[in-house]
Amino acid sequence: MSTFEEKLSILSEMIAFARVDNSVKTEEYNFLLNVANQLGVDKLTFDSLFDKSSAPIFLKSEAERILQFHRLVLLMNVDRTDTALEVALLHNIGLGMGLPPTAIEQVLTIMHKYPDKIIPPEILINIFKIHYN
Repeated sequence: MSTFEEKLSILSEMIAFARVDNSVKTEEYNFLLNVANQLGVDKLTFDSLFDKSSAPIFLKSEAERILQFHRLVLLMNVDRTDTALEVALLHNIGLGMGLPPTAIEQVLTIMHKYPDKIIPPEILINIFKIHYN
């Protein structure tokens, strides 16, 4: 699993993404807090990331990058709205992670076929598997 610094970087990236519309909605905060809990980051440390973000760290493992991309897709849709700005930013984040552009586009298209735009993890993984073969 990730180092503590990587976990803080993951959360900082997610907080920055949630702030793209200049606010963090309650649903987004609760989702982020849940991710922090899953990563083993305490609430005080998590809340401090809203004031001072952690240094960005490139996730080495492809699986970790896909998981982080999936978290960001879920975060984008937790409030049941997605803006063109959020979609474009998420696309660019995925590219910055080194994920295949066609897989990113497919995920951002197919998410609309699922309730609350929640792509099941196995579907997301299969999309990336296809693009890596």
